[in-house]
Amino acid sequence: MTTPTTGTAPGSSTWGERRWHYRRSLASRVVLLTTMAVGLAVALVALGAYVTVRMSLESSLDSSLSDRAHQASDSIVLAQLTGADIPEWVFGASDVHIYLVDSAGRMGPVGTAGQENLALGKPEIAVASGGSSQSVRTIRMGTNDYRVAAVPLGQTHRYALVLAQNMSTQERALQRMGAVMLLFGLAGVIGAAFAGWGVARNGLRPVRRLTENVEVITRTEDLTPLPVEGDDEIARLATAFNGMLAALSASRDRQRRLVADAGHELRTPLTSLRTNLDLLLQSDAAGGLDPAARAELLDDVGAQIEEMSNLVGDLVELARDEPLRRAVEQVDLAEVVDRAVARARRRGTGLTFEVDSEPWWVTGESASLERAVTNLLDNAVKWSPPGGTVTIRLNHGTLTVEDEGPGIAESDREHVFERFYRSDESRSMPGSGLGLSIVRQVTERHSGTVRVEESGVGGTRMVMQLPGAALVAS
Repeated sequence: MTTPTTGTAPGSSTWGERRWHYRRSLASRVVLLTTMAVGLAVALVALGAYVTVRMSLESSLDSSLSDRAHQASDSIVLAQLTGADIPEWVFGASDVHIYLVDSAGRMGPVGTAGQENLALGKPEIAVASGGSSQSVRTIRMGTNDYRVAAVPLGQTHRYALVLAQNMSTQERALQRMGAVMLLFGLAGVIGAAFAGWGVARNGLRPVRRLTENVEVITRTEDLTPLPVEGDDEIARLATAFNGMLAALSASRDRQRRLVADAGHELRTPLTSLRTNLDLLLQSDAAGGLDPAARAELLDDVGAQIEEMSNLVGDLVELARDEPLRRAVEQVDLAEVVDRAVARARRRGTGLTFEVDSEPWWVTGESASLERAVTNLLDNAVKWSPPGGTVTIRLNHGTLTVEDEGPGIAESDREHVFERFYRSDESRSMPGSGLGLSIVRQVTERHSGTVRVEESGVGGTRMVMQLPGAALVAS
């Protein structure tokens, strides 16, 4: 069974014709369509004018023939018509032939000798027999057309007076008119083609400039904004291109900054790691270190390796710049906070953790949410003084983490969530400057917000809000 298709197959002739059409330049298509539109309009106007003139000439001829036939019928006596020649001035034209037709269909020419016998028929007999008041029609005789008008002759005799006029003069006039209209029509089409070419050339000049500028950008990777002129569709297109270029430039700058900052951050632990390994190799070659110094050196190497692993993990997390996929799973944010607090307690020995949380179900990724909450707690642990208190509250989707540290200067608060940003006070502290960037990225992927404030005791308060519900969705 053959399945019908609604589209056009790539190999079909229609597809090829469409591809051929779109291989043409836009200017050539404008010229072609303009020429076709004008040509069609000229053809319709010429046809309408020709038909109108032809009908007007034919109506005028019919009226003239009918009037002359009635005048001749009223002024000529039947006795005179049967035996005498009728002067042609009576009928007003030398190319008019006159005939008499009786009710029996017998016909005879009247007037000029040698005139052709036309094939008169039922319409003229009907006028002679009184069945019709008059008749007007066209009769073909040889190579000529004749317009024939028949009117009743007299009141008592059954005759019809027939006037037939050769239409060759009218047809020649129509032929000349058709030739003139054809010539003017061709001239109009040619003029339309030139006009279309001019319109396409001038109208598409902004498109060509825009295309050339975009090609230069593609070739040189110079993301300089395009010039915008006017307020038309081309200007809107150039504005849209400039927006795209701005986004591309910002993305490239972020990529370069990320690579540069990542290289800088990776260089420090790698240098320390290389130095410690060289020291270990040199000490082994010289007889070795004492066990305590060797253990301390290996602990330092392990810490540096862990720092590099965390940095690489942060970079991988930040590289995931895609939006969150729909309905990953239902996650209880309170359980996530409990797990993150358990990890923070191991790192912040000597600190007090006050936790007050209630269930809050979020649609998202449990692992990334736990990483974000852990980063918030790690930041609080790092800045809390010995014996300090870290307060964690979760109420209706708002997670608040407060510490008793020195706080964040107001000028730095808008930058703390940027990648690799570190204030002057934090440069001597461990860390890569990526933790809070991950917090913001994870929060935004879950359609939430995060901000930094000053706590009531002068420390830092981190506030993360996530959409969700107090009860799990069924």
